[in-house]
Amino acid sequence: MVEGGPPFRADQVGSLLRTPELRAAHEKFLQGQYGAAALRELEDRCIRDVIRLQESVGLHAITDGEYRRTSFHADFIEKLDGAKAAGRLDVRDTVSGFDGKQAPEGKPFAPRAFTITGKLRHARPIEVDNFSFVKANTTRTAKQTMPSPTMLLRGGRGAVSVEAYPDLEEFHADIAKVYQAELRQLGEAGCRYVQLDDTNFAFLCDPKLAETYRRDGYDLKRLPEQFAGLVNSAIAGRPEGMTVGVHVCRGNSVGQWAARGGYEPVAEVLLGRLDVDAYFLEYDDERSGGFEPLRFLPRGSSKRIVLGLVSTKVSALEPKDALKRRIEAAAKYVPLENLCLSPQCGFASTFRGNPISEDVQRRKLERVVEVASEVWSSAA
Repeated sequence: MVEGGPPFRADQVGSLLRTPELRAAHEKFLQGQYGAAALRELEDRCIRDVIRLQESVGLHAITDGEYRRTSFHADFIEKLDGAKAAGRLDVRDTVSGFDGKQAPEGKPFAPRAFTITGKLRHARPIEVDNFSFVKANTTRTAKQTMPSPTMLLRGGRGAVSVEAYPDLEEFHADIAKVYQAELRQLGEAGCRYVQLDDTNFAFLCDPKLAETYRRDGYDLKRLPEQFAGLVNSAIAGRPEGMTVGVHVCRGNSVGQWAARGGYEPVAEVLLGRLDVDAYFLEYDDERSGGFEPLRFLPRGSSKRIVLGLVSTKVSALEPKDALKRRIEAAAKYVPLENLCLSPQCGFASTFRGNPISEDVQRRKLERVVEVASEVWSSAA
């Protein structure tokens, strides 16, 4: 890992709150009441503004805020030939009465599921134009986010067309190929910083969500290795000089969450056998457990762990001293030079965004930069 390169001491996960104007236009677009060209023009203007916001608070990793997406993952996946969104995971919790439907704010929600209807193909670039727009409008590092390839494994054998894939190994190979193609094209466009957003590792930390994979026919003991193998295949041969990080997400939809439980069930595989350069780990509240699982980062590793200590779900601003104490606690398991700081997730995993204000978002990003600058003497 090159000092001053990504991931940065003060970093971010990627999505940012849409302005009321953009949010309303996107809603009308989905209802067929707003033209695609007009929406693109509005997005361009709003993205230029949000780039200036990120620069003004001192961030070095600059995204488009995911302003062109309805959700952080479905837009990308549905641009692959043969894949589409298909309802939600069958989450059952007889104790709380949670039946998989949308729950009140602050409560769990049932994550999106996907289905494979035909051969998986990367017929066209997906994020290249969006990345190029950011790169052309900032002198800092343009960061590109995309959903992890493991998202396509939800549902098991039953979610994959037998006609298209009688052999699931061929399906897994095609997932890797489509990601390799996208990463190659991003690299050709000048991209050097990519983040894969992965909820599945975190879901295995929650017994309730892990049970959905068991019902789908997976062996829970082997599944972390299977996830790691797929990610490693997908990023194999990535362009030279491209930093790839993985954000392990516990769910983030309009301030709601999906998973609870510490990282212990997946930490050894996640930190020891995943061929990424950085990990963005959510640690914003007690649902994420303690820092003890960080001990699985191999000694002498140059990889960085970006501690997601600042919540994007609540308005209260985390005190500087509290953040520093938590960084110090994490440094008992991982050397300080391997650590960075960020919000726990994006501020708007769907276009509707989390229930906080744009002013709170700014202050939280400023706080990340401020604390990182004091702890590591630099936000870069």
